[in-house]
Amino acid sequence: MAFVFGAATADARPRGDGWAAFARGDYLRAAALLAPIAHRGDPRAMTALGYMYGHGFGVPQSYESAVELYIAAAESGEPAAQYLLGLSYDKGHGVGQDDVLAYKWLSLAAAAAPGHQREPYLRIRDAVAFKMSPDEVVEGQRLALEWRRGQSSRAKLIAPEAGL
Repeated sequence: MAFVFGAATADARPRGDGWAAFARGDYLRAAALLAPIAHRGDPRAMTALGYMYGHGFGVPQSYESAVELYIAAAESGEPAAQYLLGLSYDKGHGVGQDDVLAYKWLSLAAAAAPGHQREPYLRIRDAVAFKMSPDEVVEGQRLALEWRRGQSSRAKLIAPEAGL
């Protein structure tokens, strides 16, 4: 799980009882404490809660609920959620199996991940690409680039309002 959630340094780890419960595998407590944070829109909490739904840890197993949470967090730019969403598309868990979308989300995850996570994310992305035609890889790359451009456009719209 540290691989997915990137517990590289103590300073980078989220703080709080929910995260401590998650780290020690007390998923019932983690779900109870992280769910309100996830429902307020925290991408890391959404990712962790999605992971718990995807594996049935502390909550009823539901790929569909996991994917809903992954999508919300992935759209905000959370690399772990992008990675898990890519895996969901690769396996067809909670969504239709789609190599192009798997490639898109895994590429975005690798691009945004901290250095120590980038290589494993790339290995998984490349394993998906191995199953794809060259045209499908190009389409996955195009979708990832479009998503990144859309994020840049949104950031430019938000920045003036934030006084940046």
